[in-house]
Amino acid sequence: MFNSDLYENPNMFDMFQRPSDSDQTERDDDNNDTKSGTEVDAPSADDDNQGPASSGPSRRRAKRKRYHRHTQRQIQEMEALFKECPHPDDKQRKQLSRELGLDPLQVKFWFQNKRTQLKAQTERHENGLLKAENEKLRAENHRYKEALNNASCSTCGGPAALGEMSFEEQHLRLENARLREEVLEKKKIERISGVTAKYVGKPIGPSFSRFADRAPISFGTQPGFLGEYGGPGGAAGGPGVGAGGPGGGLGEVLRPVSVTNEADKPLIVELAVTAMEELIRMAQSGEPLWVTDENSIDVLNENEYLRIFPRGIGSKPFANLGFRSEASREAAVIIMNPVNLVEILMDVNQWSTVFCGIVSRAMTLDVLSTGVAGNYNGALQVMTAEFQLPSPLVPTRENYFARYCKRHHDGIWAVVDVSLDNLRHAPFTRCRRRPSGCLIQELPNGYSKVIWVENVEVDDRGVSDIYKTLVNTSLAFGAKRWVATLDRQCERLASAMANNIPAGDLGVLNSSDGRKSILKLAERMVNSFCTGVGASTAHAWTTLTGSDEIRVMTRKSIVDPGRPPGIVLSAATSFWVAVPPRKAFNILRSEKFRSEWDILSNGGVVDEMAHIANGRDPGNCVSLLRVNGANASQSNMLILQESSNDATGSYVIYAPVDFAAMNIVLNGGDPDYVALLPSGFAILPDREGPNRGIGITEIGSGGSLVTLAFQILVDSAPNSKISVGSVATVNSLIKCTLERIRTAVMCNDA
Repeated sequence: MFNSDLYENPNMFDMFQRPSDSDQTERDDDNNDTKSGTEVDAPSADDDNQGPASSGPSRRRAKRKRYHRHTQRQIQEMEALFKECPHPDDKQRKQLSRELGLDPLQVKFWFQNKRTQLKAQTERHENGLLKAENEKLRAENHRYKEALNNASCSTCGGPAALGEMSFEEQHLRLENARLREEVLEKKKIERISGVTAKYVGKPIGPSFSRFADRAPISFGTQPGFLGEYGGPGGAAGGPGVGAGGPGGGLGEVLRPVSVTNEADKPLIVELAVTAMEELIRMAQSGEPLWVTDENSIDVLNENEYLRIFPRGIGSKPFANLGFRSEASREAAVIIMNPVNLVEILMDVNQWSTVFCGIVSRAMTLDVLSTGVAGNYNGALQVMTAEFQLPSPLVPTRENYFARYCKRHHDGIWAVVDVSLDNLRHAPFTRCRRRPSGCLIQELPNGYSKVIWVENVEVDDRGVSDIYKTLVNTSLAFGAKRWVATLDRQCERLASAMANNIPAGDLGVLNSSDGRKSILKLAERMVNSFCTGVGASTAHAWTTLTGSDEIRVMTRKSIVDPGRPPGIVLSAATSFWVAVPPRKAFNILRSEKFRSEWDILSNGGVVDEMAHIANGRDPGNCVSLLRVNGANASQSNMLILQESSNDATGSYVIYAPVDFAAMNIVLNGGDPDYVALLPSGFAILPDREGPNRGIGITEIGSGGSLVTLAFQILVDSAPNSKISVGSVATVNSLIKCTLERIRTAVMCNDA
């Protein structure tokens, strides 16, 4: 789609034309005709003494323009910056002019002319394609007319009328018209994604297999088990399609950016294709580009990266503004086929659901290409998303980026994200997404091998002190967490789609329908907790006076069938405990120790009525608990709980449920109308334990970072105001629970 000469010819944009003084804006300048060169007036010494009457050849010679031709180095430097940032601001232009020894206006005019030339080149190419297609249709129409004029009637031998044409001839004409419409529609799509054709034939190579395979675990399911959770044919969603958590509507744009304008689309396409090439090179490279750190994580060698990709997409324009680079790579075998994995990544709603612990909100702003051949091959979207850690003490990372999907000839799918913040004058961002994404290779029996690369520049100076070590190790937002989350969620999906009741399931579950209903209810509970516990901009967290680490917020629930109506008060806090994450997870999920920390159980005995295993780890399960208290009201109290553990963190999430509503769910009824207010814990590893003043005995572990979150219905009237007493009660509840948890995890063995 683009002529490669546009970037390979060093003399194409080496001279500039200075626009008139009336041209004040860059948008107006981009529409002006341009010339090669920078014109500089060379007036004669007595120009000031010549009036309007002084004209003629001598005057024209005196006003002859002289041109300044840039050096090869100046052109190359400006070309490199243009690929990264077509619209540099004043600060960038001044810095570049100082480096190159040019006037800032010369740099400004060069970029204006460059944009105009690129736009003209693109329009000429598109016009040529349309003209060729038009000529082809004219020639085809002419042939049909000649065939019709030469046709003769089978009865009289005279010219045949249209009504006398055979049924087959009329059918062929209609079919031909339909095919022409399909061709035109396909070409409309290919004008956006056709530029990727030059990369279609590139094999990814055998380096994909360098990562050791993990032995597959069979769950008794068949390939392609997404079912109602999503499968082939699901829509990616158009502009404005998105997913979000509590407190933020799906239609909210995460940041004040507009839908992509036509002038930016060719640049986005080229940026996406370049990012795809960089992702593939990074994913299949070894040392010295990637080195293994003390946590056995592949981290990027920044110096080597800048050497391989000098002034490329991954350059560091924000290095002087407090940004640091953070990049990691992880590989794993996943229990899902590539087509379904691509479906999850390209559908914003499925993506937000599967990665609810990482993606707090997301939205598709524009779809530049839906793909070809009925799948996501060649699909290109403009998106915005917030990435979170499950704690209100860690600011979210908001990104505005393009997502591009491509299937290569060797059968490997690739999905890449690349930041678009430099494409236009956008609000200041604290996270810039370098080319990041994954390669997906098909394996036998419905499995896939995934290599994931996360590569960002981020300003994380707002992170709380207790989380800084975790964030700096790439465990918080790195590739290992993305892959671990994907692996865990695919296990959950496989369990949910199982038609039989595994032998490990216990209790009151008598049917597969009841099992699926309770798993669906647990999934909604987990999503609600994960999207509501972080520091998303949709959440109006307030710090309680006298409690710097406790955050509270309120919201109204009116027409949501999945929540009880009224005023809901949410409270959360994060703290450190001197025990390994696995021990904290086992104690907090066990019904045996629940009465030691759960104030609401009031010391009653807790029994497990139902148990559904949904993963390889014994702690990955959904449980239905019953509190046997001293009085009759507590005997009717049920608790739905899901516990989940992976290599990067653990969750224990629970919610009180109504006895009658739960009976309906256990019999296979619709779980969407069961009101839930999830509470629970997020447990993350911390490797700095002894530095916090408390040593622990397990080698290689520094303790656990625990986030405790409550949701309580403080008033059933949605329009009422929350009282100071309600806030004080919740504050006391959290403080008391926190102390009980510290005692329970330190004094018990699990």
